Order: sequence, then structure tokens, then C-alpha cells
Amino acid sequence: MNFFFRHRVALGFCAILLAVVFVFGVCFFALSRTAAETTRLVVVIDAGHGGVDGGVVGIETGTKESDINLSLSRILQSAFEDAGFYVVQTRPTEAGLYGAATNGYKKRDMQKRADIIRESVPALVISLHQNFFSMRSRRGAQVFFREDSERSAALARSIQTSLNTMPECVKQTDALKGDYYVLNCSDYPSVIVECGFLSNAEDEALLVTQVYQEKIAAAILSGSLSFLATETA
Repeated sequence: MNFFFRHRVALGFCAILLAVVFVFGVCFFALSRTAAETTRLVVVIDAGHGGVDGGVVGIETGTKESDINLSLSRILQSAFEDAGFYVVQTRPTEAGLYGAATNGYKKRDMQKRADIIRESVPALVISLHQNFFSMRSRRGAQVFFREDSERSAALARSIQTSLNTMPECVKQTDALKGDYYVLNCSDYPSVIVECGFLSNAEDEALLVTQVYQEKIAAAILSGSLSFLATETA
């Protein structure tokens, strides 16, 4: 009887010990992962629109801006992660960030994006959009920044320069001042990249392809790295 009792006690002790080791291992892994993440610069990628807010629509294919933004945001995330950054997506899925699509949903959506940006403490904020204009000949990528933010202006100029060097660029463009919520909601270097015009058939034909989205992502990454190099110089 004593033998079986001691045997059961021993087995119980071993089970407890294994459970403690497992919990400690999980906690250690989580802490190690968190520590590793904090050593990397954080980039927030904001895929514009989403959910019931599809943004503008391509004149030829009918592709929603929100879908292109999301696809491009995922490609850009991979590019930044390959370069060693930790990436936070404000909108990682097709859904919006507003909860129920009731009155005021757009304001709630933008406030949620602002909350994510502030909580992430990023080195950069890049908001991805697609343009539309009544004159269908208008085309090309355009970067916007907040007027009173020198760092945002420098980031915008660096990304715009990189976009201007793409073979598909038909016109050299300067980065422009813009009064937009996502640029004004924090003091982190923030830009809006309008990647092209869905009102232009040539731009649209490029923007709906993964090949061109990868080129856009590479240009945005290159411009961002150039900006960060001047920040640390």
C-alpha cells in the first residue's frame, strides 16, 4: 500500500514539475519574442478604406481601391520584414475597423487607426491609397505629408524620389502637403502614398497586378530606408 501511495505521489510530483517547466518555457519564449521585437524598428502600414468603404473603383476592371490597398500592404509588410523591421498593420483583413456599419462608422474607423499608430510607437507610418480624378489622362504615384512636420516631409520626399525613378513613371512629381487625419493624428513621420490613378486605364492595368504592386512596394521600401539612413547619420 505504501509503495503504491509513494508511486502515485511521485507521478503526481513529476506531472506538476513538467507543467511548471512547460509554463516557464512558454513564458520564456513569449518574453524572448517580445524582447526581439523591441530591438527592431516598428513600421505601421495603413491599408486605406475597407469593409463597406471600398474607396474609389477602377474604371476598367471595377476593382475596389480597398482591395488593392490591402494586397499592396501585405506585399509591403513582407518587404519591410525581410529588411528586419517589425510591421504593424492597421487593417490586416478586408474588414473595416469601425465595428458595426452604423452612423459615424468612418470616424470610428479613423480613430481606431490613430489608436493603433500611437500604441505602436513607430519609426514610420505609411498609409496606402489609390487616386481618382475627373481628367482621365492624369496618372502616377503621389506622396503627401503634413505641412508642419519636417520629418514627415523628408520621408515623403524620399519615397517620392524613389517612386519617380520607376521605369513606369511617366512624369516626375514632387511630394505635396496634405491635410488628412492619418497624417495629423500623431507626430511620428507619416505619409500617404497614392500609388496611382484608378481613373486612368494605364495606371489601373498596372495597379491590379502583383508584379507592379511588388515594384511599388520596393520603391516605398527604398525611399523609407534612405530616409532612415539620414535620421541615424
